[in-house]
Amino acid sequence: MKLPLIGTLKLRGRLTLYVTLLAITPLFVSSWLGSSTTRNMMQEQVHEMLRVEAEGLKDLVEASLVERETSVRSWADDALLRDALRMGSYTESDAVLARLQLRYTTFTGLVLFTDDGQAVSASTPALRESFSGQETAVRDSAWFKAAQEGRFTSTTLTAEDPVFGMRVLHLAAPVMDSRGGRRLGVLLAAYDWGQVGEVVKTALSRARARKNESFALEVRTDTGTLLFDSRGSDAWRVENAVSVEAINGTEIGDVGDGWRFVALSDPEEVYATVNKLRYGVVLVVLAVAVAVALAAFLLARGISLPITRLNEVVRHIVQEGDLTHKLEVPTQDDEVGQLARSFVQMVENLRETTQSLQRGTQVLTDTVAELTRAAEQQESNITRQAAALQQTQVTAQEIKQTSLVAAERAEAVLTVATRADELGRDGARALDESLNGFQEMSTQVNEMAERIGLLNERAQQIGGIALTVKGLADRSNMLALNAAIEAVRSGEHGKGFGIVAKEIRTLANQSIHSTTQVSTILDDITQAIRDTVARSEQSQTRVEAGMEQARTSGESLRALSDIVQANMGAVRQIAGAVNQQNAGVGEIFTALTDLSTMMHATMEGLMASQRVTQSLREVSEQMAKVARSYRV
Repeated sequence: MKLPLIGTLKLRGRLTLYVTLLAITPLFVSSWLGSSTTRNMMQEQVHEMLRVEAEGLKDLVEASLVERETSVRSWADDALLRDALRMGSYTESDAVLARLQLRYTTFTGLVLFTDDGQAVSASTPALRESFSGQETAVRDSAWFKAAQEGRFTSTTLTAEDPVFGMRVLHLAAPVMDSRGGRRLGVLLAAYDWGQVGEVVKTALSRARARKNESFALEVRTDTGTLLFDSRGSDAWRVENAVSVEAINGTEIGDVGDGWRFVALSDPEEVYATVNKLRYGVVLVVLAVAVAVALAAFLLARGISLPITRLNEVVRHIVQEGDLTHKLEVPTQDDEVGQLARSFVQMVENLRETTQSLQRGTQVLTDTVAELTRAAEQQESNITRQAAALQQTQVTAQEIKQTSLVAAERAEAVLTVATRADELGRDGARALDESLNGFQEMSTQVNEMAERIGLLNERAQQIGGIALTVKGLADRSNMLALNAAIEAVRSGEHGKGFGIVAKEIRTLANQSIHSTTQVSTILDDITQAIRDTVARSEQSQTRVEAGMEQARTSGESLRALSDIVQANMGAVRQIAGAVNQQNAGVGEIFTALTDLSTMMHATMEGLMASQRVTQSLREVSEQMAKVARSYRV
């Protein structure tokens, strides 16, 4: 990926830049690696030095604490102190504590307490008086409770003791009765915590000798509470200080188990030498970069000067198109000289090529002009042929459509004729069936006339029977009347006969009435029979006339069917001729379509030829333009 700034530089600038970078980059990388290695080594040395100082402080403080704890426990086992607590006489115990105070100056005071927290003996009377009345505070203090449990504590070291007026480490041990093992009291030895400053003076002196003024030592509890700082209360504070800590383990039990001993220093000070070395390396690299850049510029100038001159000649040829300009051939035998000689040879070849190109362009122009005229003439001829073929195709299409319509109509006429023939045949069959029906109807009418005649005769016979029944009924009526008269004459004995006579008379009257109704009905039936006979005769006459007309219609239908069949033959011939004509027209239209397709393909080929000719013309013009752009 090229940077935009580098792309704007000329060859001389790029050569200068590349050579400078090529020379400076390894120097810069090696300087940076050397500086980093030196800083890492310095860091390791500083950390190792701080670790040694932290471990030394830990060992000194641990040894001092173990020694003093051992001393306090041995003092608590002193027989004089136990006897003083048992007997309540403290003169000798005061003397013992005073002598211990004088011998061990690191302790600011020693106090002997009873088990209830009362100060009964001390290294000085003033110290004993200071604890007077403080029994409750003593019993509640952490160091007193820890002593009763047989251990030491450092929880009171974080604040100034009000009795001693300074920060002290309360080393308290129980005074046990040697005979019964009972706890008699507690011995307190107040260790002056300021003595730690004396312990670290040697380490601080070594740091000052190394010109490390910021070196400091700290003592912290396992929770991080600051117990001691060699810098004092107004000490410097650096967030990123270089620090190493050593932790007091539990291998040797003492009051300082878990304490952290920290050795720290300001990184600006401890790495000052490395920083100065780095600044010196940067200055050297910059000086070398300037020198290399100057040398690279001179080298690039010597390389690019012939190329610049060659570039001017090339620009003159490109801008003016003048190939007649004579080029100077350089004498040097390096790559630039070879490039210049090759360029001179290329210009000579270009001059010859341009001359050949101009001649070829003229020939190509003339050829293209001839091809263009021929293509235009051919296009005109094909256009006229295409128009005539198009008109012929339209006419053939119309003939094809007319033939199709004629074929369709011939098929329709044939269909209608077929339907007419079927209808004629159906009509003839229907007329034959009608004639048969009329014949059967005539026969049935005759039979019905005969049956009506028989029915008339039977009706007349029924009329005679009815008259006979009426006569019998009249006689029965007369007999019943006579019987009634005789019953009246008989009196009481003729009542039953009178009732029978009455019933007979009633039946006779009913018979007379019924025969009268039958006679009336028979008269109506007879009249209806006469009317039916008359109508049957009329129907017979009409059936005979219909039969005659049906025979005439049948003959006409048969003649019409013969005519329709003759027309169907003619229509079939017409339809066949039309179909043949339609097939011929279809073949003609197909041939015209193929001819039109070939004409279209010819037209496309001609257009392609014209496009090629146009391309050749454009190429010829471009070649002529190129050939004219150089003077030879």
